[in-house]
Amino acid sequence: MARRYFGTDGVRGVVGEDLTSALVERLGRASALWSGGGRVFVGRDTRGSGPELEEAFARGVSSAGGNAVLAGVLPTPAVALLALDLGTVISASHNPPQYNGVKFFDAEGRKLTDASEEEIEALLDAPPARSPGEFVSVAAATESYLEHIVERFGSGLSGLKVAVDCANGAYSGIAPRAFEQLGAEVTAIASDPDGENINVGCGATDLSLLQSVVTADSFDLGIAFDGDGARMRAVDAEGNAVDGDQIVAMLALDLEVDLVAVTVMTNLGFHQLMGERGIEVVVTDVGDRYVLEALRERGGLLGGEQSGHIIYLRDHVTGDGLAAALLLCGALRGRTLAEAAAVMPRYPQVQENVPVAAKSLPPALLAEVERTNEELAGEGRILVRPSGTEPVVRVLAEASDFQKARELSATISDLVRRELG
Repeated sequence: MARRYFGTDGVRGVVGEDLTSALVERLGRASALWSGGGRVFVGRDTRGSGPELEEAFARGVSSAGGNAVLAGVLPTPAVALLALDLGTVISASHNPPQYNGVKFFDAEGRKLTDASEEEIEALLDAPPARSPGEFVSVAAATESYLEHIVERFGSGLSGLKVAVDCANGAYSGIAPRAFEQLGAEVTAIASDPDGENINVGCGATDLSLLQSVVTADSFDLGIAFDGDGARMRAVDAEGNAVDGDQIVAMLALDLEVDLVAVTVMTNLGFHQLMGERGIEVVVTDVGDRYVLEALRERGGLLGGEQSGHIIYLRDHVTGDGLAAALLLCGALRGRTLAEAAAVMPRYPQVQENVPVAAKSLPPALLAEVERTNEELAGEGRILVRPSGTEPVVRVLAEASDFQKARELSATISDLVRRELG
């Protein structure tokens, strides 16, 4: 059965349009039934719609005879670590404030498989249980999460001057404390959420604020998270962006792993470096849950996405922005971030998100992409894929020089518009 509501990462949409309280309540009931009617640990990010949707979800869990444990504002990776019979996050991750969503983790803190999501959708119209459950609030989750991350992933950061962009999201007040506890000199920005400013002009999807702060006041580096803490990116002392590919590359060498898992979006330069160092690369579809699945299947520890999902499974169950940031700082070992990142060559990439009326890719488009990639013969590539969370088709062009990448992107993007606009 094709999934109707679930996308790349849970159920997501504009609140009041694609995502309503009624739907979230049904998801609460269906997921509680799917998990056996036990205890569901629930966190949320800082969106203004969060409390209402959290309550709706809890009503649904209770109506299925389950018990909802409400932790309030909490980063997504913390929910994965603390999941009970089920873990749930009310969040739309990096999306703008008008969006929200529901993401799930099983009892072991793993993201659900496509098959599990289909099973939950099949229960959306199930009737309430005869004996309702209840929901309670807890307050200690933040401190236990912070202690775990600092102890397991931190190292001495004395002398490091770092700016931390919390995206006005779930890491506000948490991430800066982690760096301070490890001895860094910290300036927190975008750490005053008001319900409407999450991911707005800040965070891992918009580095402009962090770049201006870092370069204006001589920071060693900057760290940016997205609204729910699942992603992180960095900025070096000169304000240059450091993406997930570069971060995974630095960590792969520092942690001395023999296998990494990445997605089809990963830069060709990453593959070149890993090949030179004898590190096996497993390639998955886009989505951190596919990276997670590949790591577990192969017994690997490290993986990630260019967008900033960084996964290290020693002492963790999922990707964690704060854990990744602390590992990155530890991997510098006296070098600047620019020096450490320079180990990976980068092929120029040009990306465009093309708004479309339909996301099914027609044969003519796929044939043209295949023909172009054959002509490039490994010196570049074109990747076209529908977004799992937005009404757009994403076009990635990669080549040995920027002008060639830009021309490839423009040509294929125009074709997408003609075929699907």
